[in-house]
Amino acid sequence: MGFFFFSATIVNGLSHIVATSNVHSFNHLQTFVSYFSNLFQAVRMEKRADLRSILQYLPLVAQSSSLVWPPSVEEELQTMSRGPSDSKVNSGDALTLHIRNMRKSLSLNANDLTPYALQGYALFFDKKISREESANFFGAVVPALCGLLLQLPSMLEKHYQKADHVLDGIASGLRLLGPQEAGIVLLSQDLIAALLACSFFCLFPEVDRRLKNLQGINFDALFSFPYMRQCTKQENKIKCLIHYFRRICRCMPTGFVSFERKILPLEYHPHFVSYPEADSWANSVTPLCSIEVHTSGAIEDQPGEALEVDFADEYFGGLTLSYDTLQEEIRFVINPELIAGMIFLPRMDANEAIEIVGVERFSCYTGYGPSFQYAGDYTDKKDLDTFKRRKTRVIAIDAMPGPGMGQYKLDALVREVNKAFSGYIHQCKYKIDGSLKIPLKTDTNNTQLEASSSRQVPRTSDSANQVVESSQRWCIDHEEKKIGVATGNWGCGVFGGDPELKVMLQWLAISQSGRPFMSYYTFGLQALQNLNQVTERITLEEMTVGDLWKKLVEYSSERLSRKTWLGFFSWLITSLST
Repeated sequence: MGFFFFSATIVNGLSHIVATSNVHSFNHLQTFVSYFSNLFQAVRMEKRADLRSILQYLPLVAQSSSLVWPPSVEEELQTMSRGPSDSKVNSGDALTLHIRNMRKSLSLNANDLTPYALQGYALFFDKKISREESANFFGAVVPALCGLLLQLPSMLEKHYQKADHVLDGIASGLRLLGPQEAGIVLLSQDLIAALLACSFFCLFPEVDRRLKNLQGINFDALFSFPYMRQCTKQENKIKCLIHYFRRICRCMPTGFVSFERKILPLEYHPHFVSYPEADSWANSVTPLCSIEVHTSGAIEDQPGEALEVDFADEYFGGLTLSYDTLQEEIRFVINPELIAGMIFLPRMDANEAIEIVGVERFSCYTGYGPSFQYAGDYTDKKDLDTFKRRKTRVIAIDAMPGPGMGQYKLDALVREVNKAFSGYIHQCKYKIDGSLKIPLKTDTNNTQLEASSSRQVPRTSDSANQVVESSQRWCIDHEEKKIGVATGNWGCGVFGGDPELKVMLQWLAISQSGRPFMSYYTFGLQALQNLNQVTERITLEEMTVGDLWKKLVEYSSERLSRKTWLGFFSWLITSLST
């Protein structure tokens, strides 16, 4: 049926061209070529698995092999794009009316919005910011955002046309990138801006996102009236995002951002690094990398070449689009392009991390938690790489929440060190650069990852092969050898982790992954005031990754059995002294 339909379409197209033109003319030959180029492109679009995987989560509809806005939504956007003199959208109240109309045209249920969200829009734009700011937003920003949204269908079609060719044949198109599905998505900054504009106008369908372990992506919870009325941190998060929209409407950035789901395969693989067990860590003779301790400053302000750690929730983005302002949420509102990853990246498993390269910073801030405040414009001066990505590398790894005494159990130590390791390791480097002492080098001089002698090595599965071989192919950063890690109190604070334990686990993972240094920001935490002295003593002892791991295991066993109540630093110094 499909073949005959397609053949009939070709015949009809030829008949039309022959009937209406001189086929010998060059101009009409161009028409002929263009017609069939568009036709074949439409068929290819229709068959794309990446587009099919994400289409139900987008506000657009597929029509005749093209992506379009429903006519009534397009009409609303066109009206608002002409400015408040035509649209009468000159206040928060007026804006909410148009949001309701567009959602109704998209058949989105009003009950899917957070209660009182639209009242929050009215409160923010009519009461929380100055009349001048509000007038500028409705006079310049809203029309520009609506103009951008009118271009979204063609921007997506252009994106998919190029998606298979940007990274030498590696799939990079926008798609649902689920758990245990290693892959990369490369988005232009203008496409990200259009997607975030959809979030602002609450146009994304929310149905079934939770079934796929996806977070909500609309801004309704962020604007929720009860939070807005009582909470200045909520108001300041919105100010960061409004500033981002103001900036991109004034001058649209032209770079790209990549989002990669990294996986440490659970199955043993004879040629690549898979999920290490406790014995593998104990046997490692890899030296510990250098460490720099900073008692002030922030990870995002680090001046060098480093992976910048996002103390992530297992749901990428955490509570960015609701009420919290901890490390991850702050990072997402000062670098709003990170939010785009929440559209297509579901919850992380224990052996996964998410690496983002290229996000631009737009805002300054002060404070943390309830004291968080937007503090004006930020000009990002990071250089671009060959893929036009800013050389800002963010790695999202989620620690165990509320571990209590359970964090001292061996399986918890293995989980946490491997979670960090999954983020810091680059599988592709272990074929390219033989000087790295990884995969886990053991004291038996076996340069491959050695399984525990008590464990039968499972047969390498097709999925494990796919993960490691694919990561080899899409390795597009050839500067990894000199790039260290900038991190801090990961998994501590509200997550309840032991900071002395966590800093050592991160040091192990960073060293074992072949990174040259760890730049550690203590944020003035009292428990880490002696970190410099402790790391200097460990370095003086010339301890390896295996040596330090065995000390952590020994200490944790004593904590569990209540043989010691000392912190790890005091316990270690005493242990080394005796």
